[in-house]
Amino acid sequence: MNDQARANRPRRPHKPYRRPQKDPVRVLAFEALRAVDERDAYANLVLPPLLRKAREQGGFDARDAALATELVYGTLRRQGTYDAIVAACIDRPLREVDPPVLDVLSLGAHQLLGTRIPTHAAVSASVDLARVVLGDGRAKFVNAVLRRVAQDDLDTWVARVAPPYEADAEDHLAVVHSHPRWIVTALWDALGGGRAGIEDLLEADNERPEVTLVARPGRSTADELLDALGEESALPGRWSPYAVRLTEGGEPGAVEAVAQGRAGVQDEGSQLVALALANAPLEGPDARWLDGCAGPGGKAALLAALAAQRGASLLASEKQPHRARLVARALTGNPGPYQVIAADGTRPPWLPGVFDRVLVDVPCSGLGALRRRPEARWRRRPEDLEGFAPLQRSLLREALSAVRVGGVVGYATCSPHLAETRVVVDDVLRGRGGPPVAAEWVDARPLMPGVPALGEGPDVQLWPHLHGTDAMYLALLRRTA
Repeated sequence: MNDQARANRPRRPHKPYRRPQKDPVRVLAFEALRAVDERDAYANLVLPPLLRKAREQGGFDARDAALATELVYGTLRRQGTYDAIVAACIDRPLREVDPPVLDVLSLGAHQLLGTRIPTHAAVSASVDLARVVLGDGRAKFVNAVLRRVAQDDLDTWVARVAPPYEADAEDHLAVVHSHPRWIVTALWDALGGGRAGIEDLLEADNERPEVTLVARPGRSTADELLDALGEESALPGRWSPYAVRLTEGGEPGAVEAVAQGRAGVQDEGSQLVALALANAPLEGPDARWLDGCAGPGGKAALLAALAAQRGASLLASEKQPHRARLVARALTGNPGPYQVIAADGTRPPWLPGVFDRVLVDVPCSGLGALRRRPEARWRRRPEDLEGFAPLQRSLLREALSAVRVGGVVGYATCSPHLAETRVVVDDVLRGRGGPPVAAEWVDARPLMPGVPALGEGPDVQLWPHLHGTDAMYLALLRRTA
């Protein structure tokens, strides 16, 4: 083209520069995801202070908080599925995309595929977010990718990016239900096989869990909590007589009994574990109880209240001092005798054989609480189990040493992984890796009355898809010699 022709060519109208709209909801969600990624933080710890700060600054209402919460947790739960979809929309390996860019893309993908936000609004808001937090150059990349994502719905995308079930069942389930393959395999093994069970469990892991309250015996009742919340905001627990389930709009902090410590927030599975230990039949006195891994204090508070009703005392021990302080806070106001100490349960300061009931809710992978901590599924590795194994066995041995002959030990963990549940108990009882322990199984199933599908016993595994609880495991053992 010569200079004259170039000069005569009609010019495109100048498009004025549009400043990006800074959406406080999406900026907050992005900041929460960055904290989870950069600092290995947990969303349930990062999000509340961010929401509180936004409310204090003004212009951030309850609907904004609800949307920000959904964007953060929804993105984390479906991260694996969204990664597979985004990977199909770019021409480079996903690992070469900068993590902040990937966070914006994941947030956008969730709005497009996992919410009812209109397509145009989801793309526009995501591009504006990219311009604010990443700059105009990378915002163009975000715009191009999300426009490709927006061409199909979630089901169509999943059918495209997931391998066929018949070719590789675990890989298929991992992509469809957004779990790492090794976790799919572990959960499937724990369930004992069957496609329906594993898919129901994986789907339950991706649902928003209910918030459940516990009325601490002798200090409040479930009826009191239900009256305070109202029938539109709360329902009775399914299994625990002390449980109240919050529905949409329920705010636990606004309940007077919760503010005063007479009630607390506690999953119903955790309540059932504490109640089963407290109600296990004993031979002999019932005066001294021990919670050997008490942090952050939910089970200890329930056990202390139950012990106080019987004239028994509770010793709550927690290795980490900051977690021991949380236990002390949870127990504040309990009417019965109790003591909180910071001590290592594998090197206990107490004498052997002095307790009547002992609970050890041991540190674990947390695979039973993926509904509440969805980021844990991407953070955990199979080799983590090897790190927990010696600690779990040592804590159980010491718990059995701490209880008197005829007393009962409860071994609990918020993981259904066989390597953290039945295998640990069997190894300790049979003396693998240490001296054998003289103890016998106590059938835990009758101690959870009304709860269905508890398995063949004598131990119990609770499940999100069957019981609406975290996947808590409980084995009860009676010391025999």
